[in-house]
Amino acid sequence: MYAIEVKNVSKRYKTVQALDDVSFSANKGEVFGLIGPDGAGKTSMYRILCSLLLPDTGSAFVDGWDVVSQMREVRKRVGYMPGKFSLYQDLTVEENLMFFATLFGTTVDEGYDSIRAIYSQIERFKNRRAGALSGGMKQKLALSCALVHSPRVLFLDEPTTGVDPVSRKELWEMLLMLQERGITIMASTPYLDEVRCCGRVAFLDQGKIRGIGAPDEILEQFREVFMPGRPASVIPSLLPSPLSEGNSNLQDEGTNKPARNEAGRETTDPSRTGCMGDGSSVISVSHLVKAFGSFRAVDDISFTVQKGEIFGFLGANGAGKTTAMHILTGLSQPTSGTGKVVGYDIRTEYEQIKRHIGYMSQKFSLYEDLTVAENIHLFAGIYGMKKEEVERKMTELLRQLKFEEHKDDLVGCLPLGWKQKLAFSVSIFHEPGIVFLDEPTGGVDPATRHQFWELIYAAARRGITVFVTTHYMDEAEYCDRISIMVDGKIKAMGTPDELKKEYGQPDIDGVFTLLARQATRSSD
Repeated sequence: MYAIEVKNVSKRYKTVQALDDVSFSANKGEVFGLIGPDGAGKTSMYRILCSLLLPDTGSAFVDGWDVVSQMREVRKRVGYMPGKFSLYQDLTVEENLMFFATLFGTTVDEGYDSIRAIYSQIERFKNRRAGALSGGMKQKLALSCALVHSPRVLFLDEPTTGVDPVSRKELWEMLLMLQERGITIMASTPYLDEVRCCGRVAFLDQGKIRGIGAPDEILEQFREVFMPGRPASVIPSLLPSPLSEGNSNLQDEGTNKPARNEAGRETTDPSRTGCMGDGSSVISVSHLVKAFGSFRAVDDISFTVQKGEIFGFLGANGAGKTTAMHILTGLSQPTSGTGKVVGYDIRTEYEQIKRHIGYMSQKFSLYEDLTVAENIHLFAGIYGMKKEEVERKMTELLRQLKFEEHKDDLVGCLPLGWKQKLAFSVSIFHEPGIVFLDEPTGGVDPATRHQFWELIYAAARRGITVFVTTHYMDEAEYCDRISIMVDGKIKAMGTPDELKKEYGQPDIDGVFTLLARQATRSSD
């Protein structure tokens, strides 16, 4: 008997065929991967297997029980950990665990042996609200909640999204430990190193199973989806052209000279070679400190970022990078230290900083209940752009992105990759000197991430500085320079090749892991 058996399952949402005649099986005690691009149907499949959603046709069995006619028995035997952790942010660690234990008709004491190895790592924070935990700690709590009733099958729907590489490695060490206890695990993930931790994987695309086999076999067979390679450093711009007629801040085609904005700074750098540009600093900070009582979240950091540079700002959860970004984007003021961003003082001119930068977070910074055109108009208005300029640039942007027929579509109805492209385009619509990207590709499949980095390269070639945080270490390799924060300090900075040579590691993932594991303070 299989631990998981799916036979000819289909599921449709109005005009969208989420699952189309899907069949596969997983053996008892197997780590089975369900992988595929965004919108492939993975979450629908998980919800059916956990008896949270009914299939239109076909049948599915978990631990021998039918997910439709025997759903009560199924729910006793499965644990489910979706990408958002399913935690109640306002409840404490202990309260969350007690809630999930009660939900499954057990108690924390009865199920403690099932979670001891994982929960003991965060138990000392049992009175802390879940919303105040770091990503890695939320991950451990969510896994504990999913295991407290001793399930026989564990379903994980992209559980490591937004979690740093070290915490991801720790989770998979825990999963392999659970496998040794005989628990069957089915997991989806956009990370290739995690895919390779599975015994077998099924590739789901547009609701259909395209292939099942060993991880390396499937990754190679569908290489164009999972391993598209490094984005080209020289590509046609997919964004509004910097040569548009009527924009006084843009390059003069006849002279080929970089134009200058109101502050006299160059806005394009056609001779950009790597990170240096013409030597002007878009970010310059010295001895920056941000303290909360006696705790220094940012502890005396100094660095510069040059015009047109793609600068990677890395750090494990709790290292201090988010706090530092809040200062650089004008959302918070430092306790001590000095600095400037696009020529404005971080202590006294933070409102000016907000108006002269672009910003995009993992949530894409778009309003999903507004249309594409309404989002563009909204952000253009926030940045004080003139109506005529907005209309002209929006027309060109929609054409470049092939969105002309979708300008009146609600953003919430767009595919994930489209939202991502639109959000990035909106964040630089006002031609800022720098754009801050805070984990913009979290949870996005490799092919879509590849397309997004092509947009980043195109923006950088136009002279826009890119300041990016990411938990994907392959993306860190795409940056001109990177810094790595540990315990509130910058422990390393340089080009990817320089850092790999300095620390004797084959890739940036190795460098990051080496440094992050030297942290002395907890990532909470």
